[in-house]
Amino acid sequence: MELRKSSRLAVSVLALSMFAGLGLAGEVQRPLGVVELFTSQGCNSCPAADELFAELAQKGEVIALAYHVDYWDYLGWKDTLASPENTERQYDYMRAFGARSVYTPQAVINGRIHVSGADRAAVEGKLGQMSSAGEGMAVGIKVSRDGSAIKIEAGPADGTRIEAHVTLVYFDPPQQVLIDRGENEGKTVTYWNAVTGAYSAGIWHGEAARFELPASEIAKKGEGGCAVLLQSVGKDGGPGPILGAALIGKPPSN
Repeated sequence: MELRKSSRLAVSVLALSMFAGLGLAGEVQRPLGVVELFTSQGCNSCPAADELFAELAQKGEVIALAYHVDYWDYLGWKDTLASPENTERQYDYMRAFGARSVYTPQAVINGRIHVSGADRAAVEGKLGQMSSAGEGMAVGIKVSRDGSAIKIEAGPADGTRIEAHVTLVYFDPPQQVLIDRGENEGKTVTYWNAVTGAYSAGIWHGEAARFELPASEIAKKGEGGCAVLLQSVGKDGGPGPILGAALIGKPPSN
């Protein structure tokens, strides 16, 4: 097996300090939206999208999550951050959107629409349009720490009876990867918020509700922190619109 050349950036220290205070101040979070980027280290059109995504993640107005997929691995480079679960989530969106195929770089915005992840005008334009049209983060989420527990409080729906899953999405801090084979051979790319796993914390029934989980779980699983997604479910069980979201910084492990 070839050695995968991956190193933590010094910027990861800055990122961890930036995330450390997020979601633990007890303030209601209503980000502009959620951008889920489906990307691959083996896709030659992805670096431009990864760069735009990094800007969004650092700017902090949106919840930015990068799902590295594995179906381009056959091109000569196995993505060091990819997982079958990430690929399956993209296929779930494909079915939910009634699309015929998947592609990279794909940006799914608020669980509602998809555009090219490298198209700045489309990504930023849709975020603004959806927020103005009431298709943004309609439900406020407050995250706080109470001793050894993290409390997640979701507000009520705006007069609509709806159910949604409360999902925790764990991600890594920024990483710099040198790609030495495949379509991006010789490139060094910085990857932000690469998703490492997800966990369902419960179901929200449209009314104000509180969910608790051990702070140690986030400290252990979310090296870069984690996001809380309040995401509705389609009739076929696939992912639906994201109604609310928040960031939880990585709490101390002790």
